[in-house]
Amino acid sequence: MNELLDWILDTVQSVDPVLRTALAGIGIMLETSVLIGLIVPGDTIVIVASTAIEDGTQYVAMLVTVIIGALIGESIGFVLGRWFGPHIQTSRLGRRIGEANWERAQRYLDRRGGPAVFISRFLPVLHSLVPLTVGMSTMSYRRFLAWTAPACTIWAAAYTSVGWLAAGSYRELSRELHWAGYLFVAVIAVFLLVVWLAKKLILRSEARHLELDESGDAVAGTPGGTAHVEPGSPEAAARTAEGPEPRA
Repeated sequence: MNELLDWILDTVQSVDPVLRTALAGIGIMLETSVLIGLIVPGDTIVIVASTAIEDGTQYVAMLVTVIIGALIGESIGFVLGRWFGPHIQTSRLGRRIGEANWERAQRYLDRRGGPAVFISRFLPVLHSLVPLTVGMSTMSYRRFLAWTAPACTIWAAAYTSVGWLAAGSYRELSRELHWAGYLFVAVIAVFLLVVWLAKKLILRSEARHLELDESGDAVAGTPGGTAHVEPGSPEAAARTAEGPEPRA
């Protein structure tokens, strides 16, 4: 195991540090870009690239690059949603995603507003659809960025750190322990298991915001649907001025 793992880590480390870091940034940019995140395993690319980090300087460079790459990808999704959102949604690829997933993303954004942008970064499928959905909404880019930047930072720090620490610990232990390779694999496996469990817990806690209510009404713009309005926003002030809606 150690010999195989040494070969893999040495191969990754033989790549020029600048190129390796750039590839990680591009990988995560594609992963967070419009619908490409459903295909490109950006998290795997980041972990693999991070195993070759040799010192704190390379770690910071990798972390910053991955964060910037994630933000660029999210921004691309936002801009495309604003300019071409309905066309993408009705395109062949958009139809393959499924109308239910598009409605789910819209419903989540309507109900949760900014927090939906933050939380969706850690959820499958939604992390690719929400930036597009936000672009098709009235949310400003500045507000979108304010919610997605912290999420991208947490995500990047977690994946970059585990790759660096796991590989660094392995290199230290492999000199004395012939089973150090199994320990490395176990660390990565435990991390991925924790990530999987965290996603499950988030999905469970957010289920009431993601699913249709008993009446079947949830999406803003549909009869009976109500969009999320944050306190203090212009929409909230307008609703206050208008007074309560008349009852039938």
